[in-house]
Formats: sequence, structure tokens, C-alpha cells
Amino acid sequence: MKDIKVLGTGCANCKNTIALIEEIAKAQGVDITLEKVEAIQDIMSYGIMSTPGVVIDGEVVHAGGVPSRDAIKKWLMF
Repeated sequence: MKDIKVLGTGCANCKNTIALIEEIAKAQGVDITLEKVEAIQDIMSYGIMSTPGVVIDGEVVHAGGVPSRDAIKKWLMF
């Protein structure tokens, strides 16, 4: 199971990122826990300065803009 956090304050890009991750995980049959982190202090604790940010199993894998489908698929494979 992958522990995924989407860091952002609720903007459209953050919502799109969450939806894409959920959709792709379901399509690939990958079991995930998905958490939305909205508190600015929590976001900054990851060193993220532009959102949305994506953290998988404690590692920042993306910051700024909606990630591509291909990037998400790669993250979920490992």
C-alpha cells in the first residue's frame, strides 16, 4: 500500500491531482491511502513552495502544477 499526500490549499489543480491519482490507482489496482494536506505550515515542512505537491511514502515526488498521467503511473508502480 502506498501512502500518498497531496499538498495544497484546495485550488483546482490540487483537486484535479487528487482525482487523477485516485483514478489511476483504481485502474491499475494499486492500493493507496490518500490524504489531502491543506495547512500551510504542514506543506512548508516538506519544502514545497508551489502547489500542488505530492508526497509518496514520505518522499516528495512532485511540486507545482498537475502531474502527468505517465508520472503518476510511474509513481504507483514502485
